[in-house]
Amino acid sequence: MSISARFTSADLAWLPAMDGIRYEIIDGDLFVSKQPNWDHQYASDRVVRPLHDWNDLTGLGFAASTPGLVFADDDDVIPDVVWISRARLAEVRDAGGHLTAAPELVVEVLSPGRENARRDREIKLALYARRGVREYRIVDWQLEAVDVYRRVADDLALVATLTGADVLTTPLLPGFECPIAVLWMPAP
Repeated sequence: MSISARFTSADLAWLPAMDGIRYEIIDGDLFVSKQPNWDHQYASDRVVRPLHDWNDLTGLGFAASTPGLVFADDDDVIPDVVWISRARLAEVRDAGGHLTAAPELVVEVLSPGRENARRDREIKLALYARRGVREYRIVDWQLEAVDVYRRVADDLALVATLTGADVLTTPLLPGFECPIAVLWMPAP
């Protein structure tokens, strides 16, 4: 006989609080990951910076690093970066400051390891598609590439893989441009 546990957000209170450990729940499965390394965080900070700059110019929304997305008791995740419009934020933020529905844009920066890549490229992609994210980006600092998924009907479809001198634009943010080369740690 096998016993399978289905985790919920309430279970997070019972897990040990340890520095450098991140807990996420997707479809009732618990995912535990270590604190990101320097290169991951550098890329993540470089992703959010142009979003902040664009927001300062337009006032249309907000970007945040590692916000809590609590879609449901069994879908509780911490993406690396999100962008959400002012109107949407007013509708979906709970009393605890978590987002309870999808922001328009979610960005995950890959951490080293096959399981981390599978989580972001398969499991989180499916979650964000199911929950209504309009654009999902996977930033791979090791390969210096950005995969861009956009909503097509009820799914997120890969529309571009950006490398080299490519410039990231998006219909979500009119006038937004970010050369992807600025995301990577400069060579020493």
